Amino acid sequence: MLTVDVLIPVYRPGKQLEHLLERLQAQSHPVRKIIIMNTEKAYFPPDLETRYDNLELYHLAKTEFDHGGTRDMGIRMSEADIVVCMTQDALPENELLLERLANVFSDPEIWAAYARQIPKKDCSEVERYTRSFNYPQESRIKSSGDLAVLGVKTFFCSNVCAAWRREVYLKLGGFEKKTIFNEDMIYAGRLIQNGGKIAYCADARVIHSHNYRASQQFHRYFDLAVSQAMHPEVFGGVRSESEGMRLVKKSILHCMQIGKPWLIFTVITQNAGKLLGYRLGRCYRKLPRKLILLCTMNRSFWVEESD
Repeated sequence: MLTVDVLIPVYRPGKQLEHLLERLQAQSHPVRKIIIMNTEKAYFPPDLETRYDNLELYHLAKTEFDHGGTRDMGIRMSEADIVVCMTQDALPENELLLERLANVFSDPEIWAAYARQIPKKDCSEVERYTRSFNYPQESRIKSSGDLAVLGVKTFFCSNVCAAWRREVYLKLGGFEKKTIFNEDMIYAGRLIQNGGKIAYCADARVIHSHNYRASQQFHRYFDLAVSQAMHPEVFGGVRSESEGMRLVKKSILHCMQIGKPWLIFTVITQNAGKLLGYRLGRCYRKLPRKLILLCTMNRSFWVEESD
């Protein structure tokens, strides 16, 4: 049986983290170790560290946190065959999550796998449909042969809940040590380029969603595009916007089919925010610094960049 560690970067954790830890302990595939990379010691519940024997806790200052570097540090602390990265606000839907993720690694050509994200009860209708578009009911194995059809979506592998073959991860250098965002797709792109495969496991499910406003989508997609522009060796020449347009068209059709045409306004404003943020992020090198700081959701990254 392949050994599995779970890595969770956390910041100001609350009850959500407690629920996540409880569900991880109940998994059918045992968790060897839960590695928590906590930002700012003062915000971590003091009793939580001693509640579980397999929990290892590391504290960082806020200035030390990096989307890629912090996760890379945690993976290098592991000795498991597979490391599953999760976020503190994602909950396993049932006790089979880790078992189903681990099972796909019986194929040595699969170097990464990610779970299906199921929307929360309070998820908006438009976001619920977006989740079903990005995380369909059918599982799929992705390789370099899918680039012509899927474009950049070939590299999609979300660290909300993604499993990585640690031996290969170390050989390929792992996540970028300093990145604004999107560390999972940057590494997944390199994984695909090196002949590996990524498994989307539709039967491994986590409960996770956000009701982002159009302005929040703008900031997220600005940083997403910056990360792609910073790594042309991965994303250069790979088709990236056609899937977005397909989602817009299908979302509008969905609103009509369920008899809620007024939701089309939300679809248009949400995706306008995404597109504008993405277009600006792709050409961030031409933008004045003040505008970049208005567009980004990660201002500390740019402060450090100028140091």
